[in-house]
Amino acid sequence: MSVCLSRSLCRVLSRHTASSSFMLGEHHHAVLSPWFASVMTLKTSAPLRAEPKKKKKVSPMTEQLQRDRLKKRVKRLEKVPPELIPIEDLITPVTCMDETRERSAPNLSFEESERRALLLKEWCRFKQEQHMAEMQAVELALKAQTEALEELKLESEELYHAALKPDTHLFPFTHEGPVHTPPMNTYEAPDGKYNDITKVYTQ
Repeated sequence: MSVCLSRSLCRVLSRHTASSSFMLGEHHHAVLSPWFASVMTLKTSAPLRAEPKKKKKVSPMTEQLQRDRLKKRVKRLEKVPPELIPIEDLITPVTCMDETRERSAPNLSFEESERRALLLKEWCRFKQEQHMAEMQAVELALKAQTEALEELKLESEELYHAALKPDTHLFPFTHEGPVHTPPMNTYEAPDGKYNDITKVYTQ
């Protein structure tokens, strides 16, 4: 189609150039119109030479094969366990795992080691006595409570059952006390500057 169009344009332009040269005669210095250009200057543009691309016909078998391949890839990815995001707070730094960084124990004298051993024994004895006193106080309180309930049961059954019910006014217990630094109503907290170094992990 483009070849036929270019040939017809060449013929028309050649006729116009011949007629113009015949009419002008010897006056060759006259300026010609751009419509009467020479045939050699005529060129076809890229769109005239273009040809529509032909779509490749894909058979249903190939499409089915591609789908099967995609399904297999998806199954393989599902079998792979997801990568867990590490918690940096629970990871021991490499510098702390160096075995050469060991702090030697101080050399104590015999008197100092004996003083520490006696102090430890005295502390253990004090804590044991404190624990025994607390347990004895709890036992005495429970014994007194059971005796009081038995006496109350002999006096009145209603009061005995009322005493066994839990007291709902004891809990929850709320209390507001003085703080270390009282708040200032006119204080405006400044916007602090910080560098966000949080690592972002993508699955």
